[in-house]
Amino acid sequence: MIGSGIFALPSAFGRVTGGAGALIAWSIAGLGMLMLAFVFQTLARRKPGLDSGIYAYAKAGFGNYPGFASAAGYWFGACLADVACLVLIKATLGLFIPMFGDGTTPIAIVAASVVLWGVHFMVLRGVKEAAALNTIATVAKIVPIGLFIIVAIAAFKADVFARNFWGGEAPTLANIASQTRGSMLVTVFLFVGIEGASVYSRYAKRREDVGIATVLGFLGVLCLLVLVTMLSYGVLLRPDLAGLPSPSMAGVLEAIVGPWGKVFISIGLVISVLGNYLSWSLLAAEVVYSAARNNTMPSFLATENANKAPAAALWLTNAVIQVFLVFSWFAEEAFHVALKMTSAMTLVPYLLVAAYGLKLALTGESYEKAPGKRRADGICGGIATVYALGMLYAGGAKFVMLSALLYAPGTILYFIARREQGQPVFNRAEWVIFGAIVTAAVAGLIGIASGELSI
Repeated sequence: MIGSGIFALPSAFGRVTGGAGALIAWSIAGLGMLMLAFVFQTLARRKPGLDSGIYAYAKAGFGNYPGFASAAGYWFGACLADVACLVLIKATLGLFIPMFGDGTTPIAIVAASVVLWGVHFMVLRGVKEAAALNTIATVAKIVPIGLFIIVAIAAFKADVFARNFWGGEAPTLANIASQTRGSMLVTVFLFVGIEGASVYSRYAKRREDVGIATVLGFLGVLCLLVLVTMLSYGVLLRPDLAGLPSPSMAGVLEAIVGPWGKVFISIGLVISVLGNYLSWSLLAAEVVYSAARNNTMPSFLATENANKAPAAALWLTNAVIQVFLVFSWFAEEAFHVALKMTSAMTLVPYLLVAAYGLKLALTGESYEKAPGKRRADGICGGIATVYALGMLYAGGAKFVMLSALLYAPGTILYFIARREQGQPVFNRAEWVIFGAIVTAAVAGLIGIASGELSI
């Protein structure tokens, strides 16, 4: 969860909201995501036989195509998260080397591509070795974030925070609601990764550890995210925060301690985001690999090499990331587009996980020996479901249509998998779902062609 997003928090929130809207957004996101974490924890206990729960729960609860859509959506989201990481790394270097610009110049894209395929061949040598490097990066990233929090507390100015509290607008319900909605999709991206323990559940020695890791990881990250966001409002005024280039945490620290602060955060960010990039590469490949093993994706994607790395899944994943990288050249504010698209793509998998937890509680399935826990689990599942639906609404029609542009062609993989198994591609309900996706995708294409929808 701790990756590129936390380093961009000050400007990401400064663009859309003041302190009040940020507090409300974090309260809603904190409650919603905590309930989702509880759902993951519950499902790890209730359905121990389902590995890679981010899509397996959707398939078990709602059928083959929803299960595929959950796997594909999460996979596309992971690929976009990797794009966000690569763009932010080059944008950070662009603070010191102008030819990298905002991370989407031709030189930056070529350099990002070199990193992409360098990591690809490293992971092909073995997943465990790559995961060990990620552990080192995880420790290294905490140092600059911790220093930022300590320095920002010391430099915090109550009068600056007060001027930022209402976002420079009249403190009306409409203004606060608008600011809060604008920041909600950002919060989703910052929690993406909460499902990491569930994705790797097949490696767990004890199934209960999956749920414990999910909840503890969420609570720790929530504290860091709220501190970085709110402390920044006490250092610079909102217009200044909004105007900071990525990574904006570097700009805030520079305003406090001088140029060395920007350098320090930038170094920490590169280490952090490289580790985060590696995490997403592994997660993306794991989801595709697991889905192929369970007949949700084409069987060739379950191929391993001599080092037990999911080779076919890695090749497909990194090819998709490369395509997204090229498209980032044409995007306005590519990092923030990738950030919000990652959120939009992962919300459908989150929604289906939450709804499955709610379904189990309502039907009583798996509660035969503990009927007293149905009510509490049902409340958690219900709140998490409403939260995921609310986030889809907050993202707006634009990101629904852009998501459909990925879901629709991605369904080709589902066609291949079903034909391999000699099964009908869709049942009646699934045809309706697919029709809605294609309709949204066509609307998105028309919007892009007419200029009404920008990327």
